[in-house]
Amino acid sequence: MPCEVPDEHPILKDAGFARHHISTPAGTLMEEPYDWCRPLTHEECANPYLVVVDINMSFAAAANGLTVGLNGPIHLTGNPIFDPSLPGSWLVDLSHVDLSRIWVNGRTVDGSRLPSPFTPKGDRPDGPAWYATPTLQYAVELGFDVAPIEAYVRTQTGRYLDFWYKRLRDAYVDAMADIGVTTDLQGEEFLEAMARRKQVDPTMALLETAIKATAKGAIGKLRQRSRGQVPYYEPYPALDRWTWRPDIRAAVLANQCTGLHRKLMKTAAAADLYPVAIGTDAIVYPSPGPSPLDVLPYTPEGKAAPGAFRLGVSPGMVKHQGTQTVL
Repeated sequence: MPCEVPDEHPILKDAGFARHHISTPAGTLMEEPYDWCRPLTHEECANPYLVVVDINMSFAAAANGLTVGLNGPIHLTGNPIFDPSLPGSWLVDLSHVDLSRIWVNGRTVDGSRLPSPFTPKGDRPDGPAWYATPTLQYAVELGFDVAPIEAYVRTQTGRYLDFWYKRLRDAYVDAMADIGVTTDLQGEEFLEAMARRKQVDPTMALLETAIKATAKGAIGKLRQRSRGQVPYYEPYPALDRWTWRPDIRAAVLANQCTGLHRKLMKTAAAADLYPVAIGTDAIVYPSPGPSPLDVLPYTPEGKAAPGAFRLGVSPGMVKHQGTQTVL
């Protein structure tokens, strides 16, 4: 699968790629976390704060329930029909996707103030590129045509990462409860508990960090690179692991990015609220006040707007990462 491996992988030598070639989206699967920002509008500049919310264990949460391939890839050519039940990599042109044409909860959103869900930098695609199955599923969900040119897919599938996720989730939730951050806390109570947790038990706070690092690091290991251990195009130690599966990493990252984007869209539709920057799983919003409660949308009953970001300790929910004044 030349499209799924890092630049230094031996398979690329056999495929005729030049040494130290430069990867492009049309040749390499580039499902990566968001690294995006945009200028503030004049109206947004009137807000005195930038509030950052961070998704709890976002990569682990994205792995939960995700169907991945359990066998080797089958190469499909000749414009195969997209099948969302088949995990894998698909070469597709999504340059026609315009977020401003999408209706969310009965209204359109301002696509110019949202990142594209189809590139890590948030730019609109400019031609064919390789995408993991969850990304194309999201394009279909948004109402756009998907016409693959070729694909590498797996026909034996399963929710391989579910047990791994559940063990980490339980460990994380239990550790957080031990330092006073429980799943029943909401709003200001949750924010206060998060702010004082490291003083409650510094050792358990270190365990929290270790659990999160385990979740993030394990996904990275699925596509570990050579780190200069061997010459270019020579086999390196990580390739000997049966858990070296760049396609699974790509699927997790694709699921994380599309899940995040789905919430961005729902938040924009609910409150006309748009991010100004995203770094991996941290989202920056202009805000009239210093707290996430000043910016995240809520219903008249005091509940989080449906589909939008929710404060809480569980994986997939968000916490306050920080606030910066712009004055």
